[in-house]
Amino acid sequence: MNESGKPRSPDVVWHHATVTRERREKLQGHRGVVLWFTGLPSSGKSTIAHAVEERLHQTRCRTIVLDGDNIRHGLCGDLGFSAHDREENIRRIGEVAKLFVEGGTVVLTAFVSPFRRDRERARGLLLHGDFLEIHCRCPVEVCEQRDPKGHYQRAKEGQLKDFTGVSAPYEEPSDPELALDTARLSIEESVEKMLTLLRDRGVIR
Repeated sequence: MNESGKPRSPDVVWHHATVTRERREKLQGHRGVVLWFTGLPSSGKSTIAHAVEERLHQTRCRTIVLDGDNIRHGLCGDLGFSAHDREENIRRIGEVAKLFVEGGTVVLTAFVSPFRRDRERARGLLLHGDFLEIHCRCPVEVCEQRDPKGHYQRAKEGQLKDFTGVSAPYEEPSDPELALDTARLSIEESVEKMLTLLRDRGVIR
């Protein structure tokens, strides 16, 4: 890719399939959409994303969760946590999410994605209404108490560099489609708010 996001080779062209997104969505009975969960580490992103996916799966929706740790085992295994690598990580995820949306899938992404410009770049890859930003809002003190990996403590001790919330910044969304107070809401309450959002936006019936 060059700086404009276009392929480096002029011989690379987009192939238009006969099975369109519209046909897939009609067959499945729901829209494709990206639910972009963002928040501090241990704010509840993955937990809520998987809980929402479970509820959607029970109603026969086609879903996929793109989880931060899982993605770094493969697609982004070559990236670290510098600002540049974080930017590239989110760029790749945005492109993958776009492909799944074209397949009529509900894509749930669970990434810290700390920078607004990177999240907006991912939004810009999609049509209006196809990207719903979900802010898992939680005080850093609560996130640290929940931290199952002990990363906050290690970051405070200087063992982890560029750790969001301690040694690296997090830019909160300025106007998310939904903000979940994950320090106060139960998982079930958060899931219900998510399902209400999806119904209101016409993603599911």
